[in-house]
Amino acid sequence: MVQRVESRGLLFGMPLSLIWGYIAIAVFMTGDGIELAFLSRYIVDLGFSATQASLLFTVYGLLAALSSWSSGVLAEVFRPRRIMRIGVIAWIVFHVLFLCFGLEMKNYPLMVLFYGIRGLAYPLFIYSFLVWVAQVAPRERQASAMGWYWTMYSIGIGFLGTYLPSFTIPHIGFMGTLWMAVAWVAVAGAMVVFLVREWQVADTCANKTLAERLHELSRGATILFENRSILITAIVRIICNLTLFGFPVIMPLFFTSPEAGFTMEQWLRIWGALFIVTIFTNVMWGLIGDRIGWVFQMRWFGCGGCALATLAFYYLPLTYNGSFFAALVGAVALGIFVSAFVPMGAIFPAMAPEHKGAAISAHNLAAGLSSFMGPAIATLGISTIGVESIVWIYALLYVVGIVLTYFIHVDQPGLEYKAMPSLDNLKRSEISEAI
Repeated sequence: MVQRVESRGLLFGMPLSLIWGYIAIAVFMTGDGIELAFLSRYIVDLGFSATQASLLFTVYGLLAALSSWSSGVLAEVFRPRRIMRIGVIAWIVFHVLFLCFGLEMKNYPLMVLFYGIRGLAYPLFIYSFLVWVAQVAPRERQASAMGWYWTMYSIGIGFLGTYLPSFTIPHIGFMGTLWMAVAWVAVAGAMVVFLVREWQVADTCANKTLAERLHELSRGATILFENRSILITAIVRIICNLTLFGFPVIMPLFFTSPEAGFTMEQWLRIWGALFIVTIFTNVMWGLIGDRIGWVFQMRWFGCGGCALATLAFYYLPLTYNGSFFAALVGAVALGIFVSAFVPMGAIFPAMAPEHKGAAISAHNLAAGLSSFMGPAIATLGISTIGVESIVWIYALLYVVGIVLTYFIHVDQPGLEYKAMPSLDNLKRSEISEAI
């Protein structure tokens, strides 16, 4: 579908030709994620139940999953910049409708409708840029380039998107903070349109008929069944971010309850600490993964580390009687290990180099399903089995992920594949993915 045009330079794996696009991701995700850590609490305060608040996120995640699936191939067929522009416009329109006719009127059906449709918009922006990165970055530096992408994502949704509300809510309130998000998203859209000036990909779709383009779009779904490794990797991709989307639904309620004893501002800063860590560890794990092995890293540091950190995130504040420091330790641990999954964005296109858009669409579908499954598990369990049991479900699913990684087959550039050495005798030059 596309031909790579090499970027002019790299900064620790980041294609410098796309630097404004990377920054736009951070700005966009600031606006998109500004409500993530407080919206469930605010909806409950408006008089709705915790289950209704969780259901709102579940519907949002489901529609985001559908949009995520199509965004990769849409970007490859119609060019990333165009799809990103559509995503920005749709996001602004439906966010405004959500605020005006949903929250301000306390109309729950319209809240679900407009917030859900807004979920269709953000994948068009952020995941189309993933296609752009995959087309530009050298194959042997894909994990590093993806690490920078997830760093910018973390700066937006985690650092700025979480810490800004902790300062703005006391002054302009919940609704004022939600309205502020529009400006961030609009600026991100303007940056992509006006500052990312060079096309780095030769357009080989120009002579394609509509039927041929639709066939390529359908490949974003069929590739899951044509390539077993991609299907298994997609399942691991769903598992890897369950806590990032599930915890914002249940943990604001838990941390601000009498049992934990934190204020909303404290919770926001604890959750924000997780993403501050990922700003650095996303790049770190990208560079490390290119050297020690993508799958090996995800197996032990991603799945294994997240299983333990998920439990620590819940139990440390309880064990140490609501200690803010203990809660920070749990958040930092989860941030370190969840970012070990950054090679995911490199693994999918490496498995299908002739159909990168379709492979990235499979990645995006799995990412979207993660944003659906995380809140869905919380919705089903919050009123029946409780927060503690939900936390254990997330942790056990990470253990399942460890097993699944042994069935992932990918040819990673720059590594010689030998028998897996023991963890004690691990040498960078000798690591394989032992699948």
